[in-house]
Amino acid sequence: MTVRYDPDGVYAVLADLDSPCYIVRNGDRIGATPEPPAAGGPLTPLAVAGPMPSTQLGDSGFRRRHGVSHAYLAGSMAAGIASEELVAALARAGFLASFGAAGLPPERVDRALTRLAREIPGLPYAANLIHTPHAPRLERAVVDLFLSHRLRCVEASAFVQLTPDLVRYRVAGLRPGPGGGAYAENRLIAKVSRAEVAELFLRPAPEPMVRALFDRGEITAEQVTLARMVPMADDLTVEADSAGHTDRRPLITALPTMLRLRDRIARELGHAAVPVRVGAAGGIGTPEAALAAFSLGAAYVVTGSVNQACLEAGTSPAVKALLAAAGPADYAMAPAADMFEVGAEVQVLRSGSLFAGRARRLHELYRAHAGLDELPAADRRRLEAKVFQRPLSEVWRETADYLTEHHPEQLLRAELDARHRMALVFRWYLGQSSRWAVTGAERTGDYQIWCGPAMGAFNDWAAGSVLADPARRHVADVARHLTHGAAFHRRLAHLRFSGVRIPAACAAYRLPSAPSAVPATP
Repeated sequence: MTVRYDPDGVYAVLADLDSPCYIVRNGDRIGATPEPPAAGGPLTPLAVAGPMPSTQLGDSGFRRRHGVSHAYLAGSMAAGIASEELVAALARAGFLASFGAAGLPPERVDRALTRLAREIPGLPYAANLIHTPHAPRLERAVVDLFLSHRLRCVEASAFVQLTPDLVRYRVAGLRPGPGGGAYAENRLIAKVSRAEVAELFLRPAPEPMVRALFDRGEITAEQVTLARMVPMADDLTVEADSAGHTDRRPLITALPTMLRLRDRIARELGHAAVPVRVGAAGGIGTPEAALAAFSLGAAYVVTGSVNQACLEAGTSPAVKALLAAAGPADYAMAPAADMFEVGAEVQVLRSGSLFAGRARRLHELYRAHAGLDELPAADRRRLEAKVFQRPLSEVWRETADYLTEHHPEQLLRAELDARHRMALVFRWYLGQSSRWAVTGAERTGDYQIWCGPAMGAFNDWAAGSVLADPARRHVADVARHLTHGAAFHRRLAHLRFSGVRIPAACAAYRLPSAPSAVPATP
């Protein structure tokens, strides 16, 4: 048998995750081998770790239900940043990904779903449905598209309450299952950060809402009955400190809390046999972070920021370069465009952009003044010259034209409320700044780039490897190395808990310096 004692050799045995790993002592030397030492021989076994492929991480039910090889989801990044190319590349590699439908008009979503059905027929993928309380007709139109395209998996985000159209998507896919139960053809992955919102998805759809859908002829009588038997969601993603909208909760406290809530409600409702799976998002940018989430009990992990810097992401090369250069602390909170008036915030990249500071200044002015006409002359001049780069009156005319076509009720309110009109003008900048980033407009200093600390952690981990260069950073390679690396560190943790000290030279997953050495998942 072959025993490796040198650091590179020991690493090779540790990294062969499809084979067992035996740590043995031979005199005063400690080595590693994939073969069991013979009884009575010179080798004394110290610890053993069985095969630990990355396909064993997480909940097997997640992999089976979604038809993927890994308990891994590339979450939806709005405005098509989680693009068709990104979704298709991950689907072909055995991973689930969600198309970033949020913020896109229905016709753009329609084209995306048509393309995905054509390019990856039979492979699993999801699309995002974001809560749009200010535009319920948009939410309804997107759900209509999902149902007409027979999209079987939706990632729901930003919901603070259930809506008729979200319930319609879920219940319209119910049919009788084996043994008299219910089977949900339309799978729902709900992204939450608060327990009170999570509870909505852990319970069946509200009876009054289901009954109203039946009265309108949108679901059948049989589906009304079946809706009482299943929770709203198949999977619940606990969002910790992440890009974009975030409560910045630490995963180490949020995930166990949600798991206990899930188990309590399952016992109460009698769904304990097939409980809602709970996954983890936010801060997943390295193998160690992914393993930490799995070790806390996550059924699956969700990545976001790290995918945005990949070749397949639907954002500009300038943004990808900024993301690939980000460090662990290059982030800030800024006012959110969709909830500007109430002070909600998003986490964005600070390095290379002035957006966060300018957006905060807009919110300060909004809080301090009753309308655009009350702005101090110096502040108005500064806004027009530096931030908007055009007269505020021109911005309002453009905003009013948009509202006339899409939201006439908002225009009426703005005509009667000067402060609301000011908020809409300021929101113009917040909305345009994210579009400038996606399109690569010549306003780099105003780019709004949704990003969290996972990006800096990833860049630190990938330094000096093939993944350091955004021109060679493929989303499927990122997914493979994160999951393979997590499985590698799981093996190390197993051996450490067995009392083995792993030398530093062998104790970190090594990224290749040339295109990926991790075999593609069949």
